[in-house]
Amino acid sequence: MMETLTIIALLVDSAVRLSVPLLFACLAGLYSERSGIFDIGLEGKMLGAAFAAGAVASLANSPWAGLAAGITASVLLALLHGFACITHRGNQIVSGVAINILAIGLTAQLGATWFHQGGQTPKLPQEARFLDLTLPYSLELASVPVIGQIYSEIMSGHGILVYLAYLAVPLTWWVLYRTRFGLRLRAVGENPSAVDTAGISVVWLRYRAVICCGILCGFAGAYLAVEQSAGFIRDMTAGKGFIALAALIFAKWRPVQAMGACFLFGLLDAAAIRLQGASLPGIGEIPVQFMQAIPYILTVILLAGFIGRATPPSAGGVPYVKER
Repeated sequence: MMETLTIIALLVDSAVRLSVPLLFACLAGLYSERSGIFDIGLEGKMLGAAFAAGAVASLANSPWAGLAAGITASVLLALLHGFACITHRGNQIVSGVAINILAIGLTAQLGATWFHQGGQTPKLPQEARFLDLTLPYSLELASVPVIGQIYSEIMSGHGILVYLAYLAVPLTWWVLYRTRFGLRLRAVGENPSAVDTAGISVVWLRYRAVICCGILCGFAGAYLAVEQSAGFIRDMTAGKGFIALAALIFAKWRPVQAMGACFLFGLLDAAAIRLQGASLPGIGEIPVQFMQAIPYILTVILLAGFIGRATPPSAGGVPYVKER
């Protein structure tokens, strides 16, 4: 029984860690899409942030410098998307695809040119990474059945960005549903004409939403490079931006449900990692490639069969043209 509880605790602990970049990116997309700006460029912003964070953290020998660089790079890419879609009323899907292509090519080229390690940044030392934090009394409570394991194995022992990711969920809920900015943000995604008639700038609201998106994607990318890993690896996002978009749709553009969806996808990923190399009776050893594909396969299955009707913001994807 204790062994089973330990396995479950370790699986959930891994799921929490793996869900963090998805959660940051999902909340980023939530701000942008609630304002009416669809953003499939989450992947590109995460990748750009991861490269900037890994590169600067290795040069400055500081995870905080890496985090600041990651956020800066992601916000710049977000502003580029905003400039194309808000100022020039370009196609939001095409702009998002362009951001992804730009980030994939630019990070690989700059990594190869600057560091000569095949597109990677130098391996980060311990002092240049966000290390795990031990919560008070976690060691003393570790032997307590269930409650002690939950506290010591699942809640304790994570880096600071893990805790910030889950704190961002109630903060996002409060911003969206309890502040004037959140009310206007939701309104501009549903009826920008009414917001404009009330004397509120639709363009400025949407730019602020895009900046919020960039900041959160910066956290996601920095987490990958300076907390989960010890530096940037070429194409290290591996489709996480698209899974975050799937989680956002699965959650129907709500922050608390987004947390649950991201944890579910993280749990699927953790289970796939744990089952690699496992053998099934009558089948034999499961191919590693199949296990790696499981989270993506189940993403499609969940969206196709269990989501129900998901209605995006009414003005989403539609450039706003001010009435004369």
